[in-house]
Amino acid sequence: MAKDEAGRRGGETQPFWPMGPAGTASPANWAAQWAEAPFDPQRLADSIAANPMLRNLDRMWNMNPFREVIPVNWSEVAWALRTIGLRSAGQPGRAFGAAVALQADMWRAAAEAWTAALRRIWLGPEADAAAPADKRFAGAAWQANPAYRTLRDAYLLASDWLLKQAEAEEMDARTRQRLMFHLRQFTDAVSPALLFASNPAAIQRAIETGGASLADGMRNLLGDLAAGRLSMVDGAAFAPGRNLALTPGKVVLRNALCELIQYAPTTPQVHAVPLLILPPWINKYYILDLQPGNSLVRHLVSQGFTVFVVSWKNPDASMEEIGFEDYMRLGVLETSDAAREITGSRTLNVMGYCIGGTLLAMTLAYLAKTGDARFDAATFIVSLQDFSRVGDTAVFMGEPEVELIEHQMMARGYLDAREMSNMFNLLRANDLIWSNVVNNYLMGERPAAFDLLYWNADGTRMTRAAHSWYLRNTYVENRLIRPGGVTLAGEKLDLADIRLPVYAVGAERDHIVPWDAAWRITRLVGGEVRFVLASSGHIAGIINPPGGKGYYFTGPKGGAPDAASWRKAAHRHDGSWWNDWVGWLATRSGARGRPPGMGSRRHGPLADAPGTYVLER
Repeated sequence: MAKDEAGRRGGETQPFWPMGPAGTASPANWAAQWAEAPFDPQRLADSIAANPMLRNLDRMWNMNPFREVIPVNWSEVAWALRTIGLRSAGQPGRAFGAAVALQADMWRAAAEAWTAALRRIWLGPEADAAAPADKRFAGAAWQANPAYRTLRDAYLLASDWLLKQAEAEEMDARTRQRLMFHLRQFTDAVSPALLFASNPAAIQRAIETGGASLADGMRNLLGDLAAGRLSMVDGAAFAPGRNLALTPGKVVLRNALCELIQYAPTTPQVHAVPLLILPPWINKYYILDLQPGNSLVRHLVSQGFTVFVVSWKNPDASMEEIGFEDYMRLGVLETSDAAREITGSRTLNVMGYCIGGTLLAMTLAYLAKTGDARFDAATFIVSLQDFSRVGDTAVFMGEPEVELIEHQMMARGYLDAREMSNMFNLLRANDLIWSNVVNNYLMGERPAAFDLLYWNADGTRMTRAAHSWYLRNTYVENRLIRPGGVTLAGEKLDLADIRLPVYAVGAERDHIVPWDAAWRITRLVGGEVRFVLASSGHIAGIINPPGGKGYYFTGPKGGAPDAASWRKAAHRHDGSWWNDWVGWLATRSGARGRPPGMGSRRHGPLADAPGTYVLER
């Protein structure tokens, strides 16, 4: 066996440069030959994996306590940079031209910065050119000071240049998405705003406080290292039952997986058909009942609906065998039976939020197969059924990533909430990670008291069996859109069997469920669907009460053949989509009459809302 081949298979001798297409370890020859060869992501990954430098980088970062605070995968970043570097080295003409263009842009930006400074000196204050729409550089010094402005522009130009190099590469869509994602993680991480010496706001803060901000920042950093997480919110500012989840109600059912909360009526009469809400079990339910001013539950109750909400238990290792069928049986069927018995209504309306909507879709398809008509109408909020387009979450949901998740769950019996939180935070790293690094460590400030961020940090674990089944049947294999592709409780599911009226909501800037993926339900179910596009993102677009700055779009009657056509024909409405949904729901909720009692003889009240499961850590 050749020496280099032995090294690639785990022997002691390994070249610094991994093997190239023609089997040579020469960097120059490899780059040239790699540029001529068809792009093979697996071959590249195998070759780079043999590199001891990258393996050592991965080991060092995994041993670093900062890994828990800043969850960037630096071995993946190194892979992305190395991929671009090697491809560029094999195409020197293109790389040289791009580098010359970048250098020219940087000289131009520097000249503009210093010219603007001279104009201010000679002519006095004037209106500068608009600063980049980037919150990281919102401070006046980034625009007014020519040195900082040059640094900012050079960074933005270099970041844009690097990403354009990746866009120009010929590769399959999944590899390109992985490459672009980790390059963005790199460009975000090397922002000059993240260094004290190059952040004018942090320097000014240190001067104003006599250095106290630096001491406070160090205390904040040491506290986060000890806690093993980045503080994003003032954890003492909120608590469910104290200033969150305040809508009055009673727990009327408790089983091994969830509690069912019935909310007290606030109107003299209520609609005859109650509403059951299925939140995601990867978060706690009170996103729908934050504070009185932005509580969807409180708003629904005030509009004359009898509302039931499922509050999921925070699983531990003893629940590892809880499967997806248990979520349907205990979380949907048993709770809907209880709600019907308490209210005396033969049917219910039902809403599923995010992954709760995926569970709802499977349940409705199952009930259609078994001839069970307990639900009259269904609402899906930023929910996926077709997982062919899942945005940047796809980077974390390939076969190798899911295998790693399964190994972690086998060891613990569950998926730790921190793993899921890190994934979602990386999708918006500048907003959820790096802005807090600047605030907490460079500025020495405490995290803000913000209800949405408190809820976001109050994560839940996932049972091993259910989560593994869910990931493989949805993200990995996308089986739900195939008739008979998913079998649940012995029934082969077909979404086309769902023929009840459907209301579906997507969010315009959703980074978890792209709005056009949420729109796909209009082509999958067999009933009439009203699709609404809300403003903002996955959370802010949904928790958007009337009276705010939001807007939403409604599409043409009869739907559209594809999402792009729907968007082109859609009409914008100022205000909250809540009003549109309440109107749609009211016409499907029956006449108004006397409110039902709180609980019943069979399902008597067990505790006041928000219950006990939501408090579990």
